[in-house]
Amino acid sequence: MMKVRIIAFSARGCGIAELVSRVLFAEECEVFAKTNSAPEGFRDAEKLDVWAEESMRSCDAIVFVGAAGIAVRAIAPYVKDKKTDPAVVCVDDIGRFAISLLSGHIGGANRLTERIAAGIGATPVITTATDIHGRFAVDVFSTDNNMVFRGTKVAKDVSAWILDGKDVGFLSEYPYTGSMPPELKERSSGEIGITVSAKASPPRRFDETLVLIPKIHVFGIGCKRGATYEAVRSLFDEVLKSADIDVKSVRAIASIDLKEDEEAIKQLSAATGIPTVFFTSEELNDQPDIGFSKSDFVKSVTDVDCVCERAAMKASLNGRLVRGKVASNGVTAAVAQDSFTIKFGGSVQ
Repeated sequence: MMKVRIIAFSARGCGIAELVSRVLFAEECEVFAKTNSAPEGFRDAEKLDVWAEESMRSCDAIVFVGAAGIAVRAIAPYVKDKKTDPAVVCVDDIGRFAISLLSGHIGGANRLTERIAAGIGATPVITTATDIHGRFAVDVFSTDNNMVFRGTKVAKDVSAWILDGKDVGFLSEYPYTGSMPPELKERSSGEIGITVSAKASPPRRFDETLVLIPKIHVFGIGCKRGATYEAVRSLFDEVLKSADIDVKSVRAIASIDLKEDEEAIKQLSAATGIPTVFFTSEELNDQPDIGFSKSDFVKSVTDVDCVCERAAMKASLNGRLVRGKVASNGVTAAVAQDSFTIKFGGSVQ
């Protein structure tokens, strides 16, 4: 579910904003107005610059109902990075056009624009080159498969290469389903290519290699009460390094709910940007025993024989344990890897 903010600047625009919110009924929508004639249910956006800053920081998508110039001026000071900026769409206040303004691919603005346009009967306006030429877009592909890329410049070179009518090499450590687009050719060397790998040191067999990193790992952690951040971070780094796992592939830090208020785990999450997930002892014990490490002491304290391995596996998606329990300075860690298949021609379910 996306967090969406919609803002209108006229009474007529408020009517369009209501229509947009109905089209996006499955999302978490808030409607705002900067007009004295807003109907009931609209929140007041007193200062547009403050509203825009907060929205750019906290939302997945923003929809302006009004002039594109208003939208551009409002968001301009807060645009940071295509990898993190929210989707921004602009709809005129009679609902004639829906325009994808920002984060068309990674943020999903192009698809949101098409969705809104179809719902309110508007004409979608999309200007990204790969879309208007009907070509493979690597940033859409990576987003659909929950992958991040390393090397913005190479990503631009891949798109330019494709727009010039040349094919790009493709090498993956994971299976795929669907039909590979004609712009990609499965090979292991060449001038430019895409490599899909979660390794910290992936193979770079092309002269120019764009590495796509799937977010498929869960870092399971256990620790004694009051463990230091230094001890937790040191083991986190050591385990990933020893397993040749790229930190960008870690999608969650998992533990038992007794550790939900553990300051060192909170700090690790904040420092890495990786979200935490916690489970009860019942949930951890409910898993089939795949040969988990066992500690009588840990079981006496938590009612679970091995927190880190069980938590990692519980949070994984049909995964397997790729790094068993490692202990150091009162901290234990393990890593599970999701079952992962690349999908061409559609988003991952």
